[in-house]
Amino acid sequence: MSDAQTPQNQDRTLEQALTNKIIDDYFDNSESWLRAILRMCIFSLAHLDQKPVFVVECPNQAVAKRLSRKTYPFRGIVYYLTDYLDGHDRTLFCYQEVKSGKWHCYDSSTQSWKTLSHLQAPTASTDSQ
Repeated sequence: MSDAQTPQNQDRTLEQALTNKIIDDYFDNSESWLRAILRMCIFSLAHLDQKPVFVVECPNQAVAKRLSRKTYPFRGIVYYLTDYLDGHDRTLFCYQEVKSGKWHCYDSSTQSWKTLSHLQAPTASTDSQ
């Protein structure tokens, strides 16, 4: 996720290219509303609890909540990108709170919302909610 610890904080070109490629490849036959809101997001890979996680950074809470109800299409993407095939396909749908700068994420593995400080380190710190 974008934070001060990201080496190229302002340059999100790689993540945007990954996002566009995934939307073009995996969501080509999806509803147009889904493709439209996905184009507002940025996809990336991170680690949480020392395991790979697919992150969908959303522009706001409304988009994150809407996508959190559509987790199934993301399962194949997680398998393809991480080779993590033990059934723990994990996707986070996140938005950043403007005032505090904290990330609020829906975790598909626990089907719950969490508050996270960052995801760039091999182990991310979490704050209970």
